[in-house]
Amino acid sequence: MKITVIGSTHPGFKLSKEEGLIFGGKAAGICYQKDTFDAIMDESIEVTKKRINRTLNSKHHSVYDHVTYNLLLEDTPKIIAMILNNEKQYTTSEKSARYTKMKISEREQVLYDKWLAIFKDEIKAYDPSMKDIDVEKLAQENARGLTSVFTFSVLEHTLSLRQINNIMYWFDQFINAPYENDFFEEIKKYMKEFNEKLSDLYVEELHDENKMRELSLFDKRSNHKEIFDEVYCTTYKATFAQLAQAQRHRTLSYSMKLLDENKFFTPIIIRDDEELSKMWQEDIKSVADLYPQSMLISVCERGTYENFALKCLERLCSHAQLEISLQTYDTLQKYLKSVKDSNPEVYDFMKKYDVTARCAVKGYKCDKPCKYAIKQLERLV
Repeated sequence: MKITVIGSTHPGFKLSKEEGLIFGGKAAGICYQKDTFDAIMDESIEVTKKRINRTLNSKHHSVYDHVTYNLLLEDTPKIIAMILNNEKQYTTSEKSARYTKMKISEREQVLYDKWLAIFKDEIKAYDPSMKDIDVEKLAQENARGLTSVFTFSVLEHTLSLRQINNIMYWFDQFINAPYENDFFEEIKKYMKEFNEKLSDLYVEELHDENKMRELSLFDKRSNHKEIFDEVYCTTYKATFAQLAQAQRHRTLSYSMKLLDENKFFTPIIIRDDEELSKMWQEDIKSVADLYPQSMLISVCERGTYENFALKCLERLCSHAQLEISLQTYDTLQKYLKSVKDSNPEVYDFMKKYDVTARCAVKGYKCDKPCKYAIKQLERLV
């Protein structure tokens, strides 16, 4: 076997649209290769351009997925990152709102600082042995629930030339669709800006409107049938923050809807404290118009049983966000109950993951043992 690197990322370098099309056009030459790839590389630019025109017009667009761009998105709302992440064909590195402090409005800052102090006290009282740096991180993770899903973030997002054009086309579709909700109207502003900033990479023929695709994050269905078998579909309430974590499992599909009535998640560590729980709900309702990350939304999750098992292996752990850990375990119990009699093979496969922590899965070796172990679902943070 012979392997040759024919292209790679060059930090600080921006490939022009024209060069990107040429790279894809030469990749297309492999599909019809009569000689060697070297011959394709040495062919005249006129031959390559003819192939580019043919592939663009014939909708043979996959060759332009070989051409990638590393985008640095700054001052980008978290919800835009979530929209991009839901399209799966990407690589991303994003500033963490769990572990860092974000730039937020004055209204949010007052509440964030207030609750950051409260959560530090509550977490320290819950576990006096916890290191200060871990207390800080967990306090931030809980306090960020008050911050808007429109909070600016920073991310590097790598997309192919084809996918960039798909995204721009789907953004245009969204922008031109009628939405009366201010949540969607606010999103449109940033979609317009995204398309304007990347206009020099736009190739009119590159998106395929005949495939009738559109952005996948926003659910247009009124409801979904719950199914657990070879494949599964389930709907549950979750926060924006939990959905953002779930999107990391790219082999699974997620969509969301706003609830008809505003509802908010209360951090588990303060749920049994009537005074603090009431105060939290009052404070988060005061910023409801900003769509805080602890606002509850309806989430539809779909996939195969094998890929759900991978989610269990990742999320049934004390290092995972507690909300998603609890939700994953709840879905696992539904899965097992549903297939126990109807599909013994799937049941036997999934039963291996019927544990409260992944460290108890047979064959799994944890490289970061924690003090919670199999009791991790009993933790409060």
